[in-house]
Amino acid sequence: MKRVMFALAAVSALTTMTATPAFADQALATAKNCMACHTVDKKLVGPSYKEVAAKYKPDAAKALAVKIQKGGSGVWGPVPMPANAQVNDAEALKLATWVLSLK
Repeated sequence: MKRVMFALAAVSALTTMTATPAFADQALATAKNCMACHTVDKKLVGPSYKEVAAKYKPDAAKALAVKIQKGGSGVWGPVPMPANAQVNDAEALKLATWVLSLK
């Protein structure tokens, strides 16, 4: 019985490790109200996160984190992205890294 429980726990852990990254920071994006203007795979007010990931190089996380915090305009059309003062430096980098992983 212990072997069965251990095997189930191992499978559960592997499933969690492989399934979690895509959603790991979607919760943070939701908590920080990013999902009000963006979705993972389709344009809403702003571009989808997959579009952002396709446009930026994988090493652009720091630059993208600054845009998350300070906002920006003109890159994706006439609608500006407002500054997000509620997002601290670590959260912005975590969000940017997650977005860039969605290619």
